[in-house]
Amino acid sequence: MRIITEFPYETSHEDVRIPLPDGTRLYARVWRPLTDEPVPALLEYLPYRLGDGTAPRDRQRHPWYAGHGYASVRVDIRGHGNSEGLPGDPYDATELEDGVAVIHWLARQEWCSGRVGMFGISWGGFTSLRIAALAPEPLKAIVTVCSTDDRYDNDVHYMGGSVLAVDMHAWAATLLALTARPPDPAHVGEEWKEMWVERLEAVTPFVHTWLAHQTRDAYWKHGSVREDYGAIKAKVLAVGGWHDPYRDSVLRLVEHLDPRQVRGLIGPWSHQYPDRGLPPGPAIGFLQETLRWWDQHLKNTDTGVMREPLLRSWISGSHPPATAYETLPGRWVGDASRPPENVAPVSYALQGGERIVASPQQTGVDAGRFMPCGGDADLPPDQRDEDARSVSFEFPVAGEPIEILGRPRVRLRVRMDAPRGQVIARLCDVAPDGSSTLVTRGALNLSARHGSERADDWIPGATEDIAFDLNGIGHTFPPGHRIRLAVSSAYWPWIWPQAGSAGFVLDAAGGFVELPVRRHTEDPGITFGEPEQSEPLGVVHPVTLDERRPERLVVRDVAKGEWRTEVVPRHGGTRVHPDGLEITEDALETYTVQERDPLSARTRSDWTIRLHRPEMSWDVRIETRSEIAADAHDFITSDEVVCKDGDEIVFHRTWEKRVPRTAG
Repeated sequence: MRIITEFPYETSHEDVRIPLPDGTRLYARVWRPLTDEPVPALLEYLPYRLGDGTAPRDRQRHPWYAGHGYASVRVDIRGHGNSEGLPGDPYDATELEDGVAVIHWLARQEWCSGRVGMFGISWGGFTSLRIAALAPEPLKAIVTVCSTDDRYDNDVHYMGGSVLAVDMHAWAATLLALTARPPDPAHVGEEWKEMWVERLEAVTPFVHTWLAHQTRDAYWKHGSVREDYGAIKAKVLAVGGWHDPYRDSVLRLVEHLDPRQVRGLIGPWSHQYPDRGLPPGPAIGFLQETLRWWDQHLKNTDTGVMREPLLRSWISGSHPPATAYETLPGRWVGDASRPPENVAPVSYALQGGERIVASPQQTGVDAGRFMPCGGDADLPPDQRDEDARSVSFEFPVAGEPIEILGRPRVRLRVRMDAPRGQVIARLCDVAPDGSSTLVTRGALNLSARHGSERADDWIPGATEDIAFDLNGIGHTFPPGHRIRLAVSSAYWPWIWPQAGSAGFVLDAAGGFVELPVRRHTEDPGITFGEPEQSEPLGVVHPVTLDERRPERLVVRDVAKGEWRTEVVPRHGGTRVHPDGLEITEDALETYTVQERDPLSARTRSDWTIRLHRPEMSWDVRIETRSEIAADAHDFITSDEVVCKDGDEIVFHRTWEKRVPRTAG
């Protein structure tokens, strides 16, 4: 990592309030080059509090862009951070309309050339795509990182039509805690408490809404750009990582957008910007790569970026199973066509007769983190225990290596005696020593077998052929290894168990796995510079007792037949900012299930956040608890928020809600 202190332009920065048409003002920080010439503006727009939450990350990139001749602007959305207004549902119409208004405001500033770009990771990347689909005239280009084109089936809510227990729960609980944080009196003055209470009165657990929409209905279609790719007029650089759950969106954007407006880049990364150096690597000079994109489309400078392959991908080499990798083996390849002309589907037929798939409910404890972010326990460990709980089919690799790039697909013949169930398929790389490395996976809620817009019960005793895709991947299986397809009927805590499902019968006849096999080519021209960033903010991270706890702990109660998975997400930990702000975040997620009882599944998340400014005698605390359980008919949710200003309880509310299990 190179820390850059000298740039082509000297820069300045200031905090401003951007007025919206209804009079609400959004809090923004603007870094600008010191020049008399108007320059393009770059916008990052999200709710994660530029004053503290994303301040270290913002400092790495916004001054860097300003130093290269752009006005780089970070804005908190309505009702979050130090912005005015009330929080709404994620990506709702108000949020998108506000974003369009911000773009037009930027374009009107005397220091702006009238051309605007937009970028972001995760929420910021989602919003960039969705606002691009509204096509505001000044918005000419976006860089969307680790984001999704599909809010229903490629986000944190559902997978193959099944409820995602792990992140439906965890992210809803996290947002409940984060949304409950107050404005900072150092930036908004004495009004902070009044603003805080007004926000808290508007807070409702997001899980209520997410569970109320268990099929792909109008709620999920709103803002999912896959409903109309043609609405996007801006140039799109779509970026993802093979260890990020949203990487399939990069493949779809490259496939469906006009080749003259899109480029895709998928590396070995987790849910992180590719320059940060968090595992797995290698990291790249991502800021330099995006500068080429901005210069091409916002300054009309030919940087050659549109002569790059349509899709640049990292093909991982075979590697032993581990929960973290500093750097993965592999190489960069480029494909200039869609679909890639070097990739062809190759089918491997399943062998054998009928097999009973009745996985114990703890199958999935070795799934790893749904959204890896560079932690020590993020990735799946050796899959041999998981494979033993599944029905497996193997295909030896002989002669030449088998290189795949894209989304594998499975076709299975299934007979089931219950109206509801699910199928999970994992593709593993099995080494000669027997170790099993997870390559990719997919799931199908069998009620969604005819389409995710509907829920069709299975006719008990019926046999049907089903097919579904696994998540996209770039991987090489070497000679002497075996490709293993493992099929299970449970995958906790990723997939919420279906009531009454005891598994199914899998008939190998007619079944196959189809791999997107890529013809080996040498692509020596794909290179990236060394990662660069501007000077860090200087946040201090004291080591606390909490940070010595295991990131992921699996406990088995042998007598009860119960498995408990404890996860410490460590979103921010304890930190002290240069302006004196002290922040402490502590969270614990717990997932429990009994081996033979799908109705025993439980999730719980506990959060504590403390914000403290000693010089102002400001000391606030937020405590939340979120739980989900289910019976045969309903999901049962319970949430609690307690907010304190010193010893005073400012807000305390609980919610109890039952949501019918219409498809989940």
